[in-house]
Amino acid sequence: MTLRIIPQALALAALTSAMGSSLAAPDTNQPAVVLKARHLFDSVSGKLTEPGMVVVQGDKIQAVGADVKVPTGARVIDLGDATLLPGFIDAHVHMSAESSGNWYGDWYEGLMRFPAEQSLYGAHYAKITLEAGITTVRDLGSGDYISLGLRNAIKAGVIPGPRMLVANSAIGSTGGHADQDPVPPQRIAVAGPLQGVCNGPDQCREAVRYQIKYGADVIKFMPSGGVLSLSDPVDNVQLTQDEMNAIVSEAHAWKRKVAAHCHGDLAAKMAIAAGVDSIEHGSFLRDDTLLEMKRKHVYLVPTLFAGAWAGQYVDKFPPAIAAKARAASDASHQMFQHAIKLGVAIAMGTDAGVEPHGQNAREFSLMTKEGLSASQALMAGTANGADLLGIADQTGTLQSGKYADIVAVAGNPLADMSATEHPVLVMKEGVLYLSPKN
Repeated sequence: MTLRIIPQALALAALTSAMGSSLAAPDTNQPAVVLKARHLFDSVSGKLTEPGMVVVQGDKIQAVGADVKVPTGARVIDLGDATLLPGFIDAHVHMSAESSGNWYGDWYEGLMRFPAEQSLYGAHYAKITLEAGITTVRDLGSGDYISLGLRNAIKAGVIPGPRMLVANSAIGSTGGHADQDPVPPQRIAVAGPLQGVCNGPDQCREAVRYQIKYGADVIKFMPSGGVLSLSDPVDNVQLTQDEMNAIVSEAHAWKRKVAAHCHGDLAAKMAIAAGVDSIEHGSFLRDDTLLEMKRKHVYLVPTLFAGAWAGQYVDKFPPAIAAKARAASDASHQMFQHAIKLGVAIAMGTDAGVEPHGQNAREFSLMTKEGLSASQALMAGTANGADLLGIADQTGTLQSGKYADIVAVAGNPLADMSATEHPVLVMKEGVLYLSPKN
């Protein structure tokens, strides 16, 4: 007989999954809620309509428009000089952890905390992320199945947080960015496909299957090196073409989309050839690679906030990491500006966890600072994000029949993008988590 030990967070995930979502089921017998504001942002056209009005019944949007009929007995929330928008979508977060800017201290804290303790931090991060207007996230890598447990607990109504699509462990090669730091092997268990570390196409398929077996909604893999890891260059190719093909084809066979962490250009070319759905970061991408992304409708998720945040603390990093951080940051500005000019599809992603959770909307201002129009930036964090995540039929736009994921900000965000950083109302699936009366 083989004994199988399930980590605490995975047991919680299994329990909450078995409980289902009935605990969070909306009461459709409750009166409708009508949200009114001076403006409404249409994330299909990228334009404002005036005035803005949304009728919510249960967890869904019932009607949208300037002249919709207010249902009898409805609760009307008049926000005045504000703008109604779809709930924001952050396509790249790590909800299970957070960096303080002190690499050594963060590494030690991560080593010493038990998974159950770290899960409590994750629950806090989920709450403040939702209150910041982020109603959906794509979590691209966590340890100990913590983000999986968060996803299931949120879905079951046990804790507040954004809708989560999770990857579990990121997949990559031994010694690569998905592998652990080079702690002497006598002191740790060597990682394998279960933890996302693979060598050869067969092991890479196995790694994908393990993530899916334990509930992954999306697969994330590491074709190139990363910044905050000690043992690898930032832009080298870390998987063969056959390995990348195996990862992407296996994930797609299971109806999972694939995100590729790529700073390096050659690695990105190989990932695109394998059929990946998005390139994360993309610091060193060249124009021909960006054009291929446009041709194949591969999304760029630039994570500008992560680079800006790391830049504030680069002198506190180990020298090898500091050098990589500077190089990636310097290259990313030109890359992103070229991506805009070439018309690459862009989805908003912050890499929150590298920087503090709950400040995700700063990515909007950073994108506009680099040349993306205000309306395009808001679309990157709403309709585009929903398209990338494969949930455009559920959220990302304010349309009848979709989930009532709604954010309101003061004034007009097309004139002042910083307004997105301070929402005055946040609703997810018809439930108010932040309102003027809170």
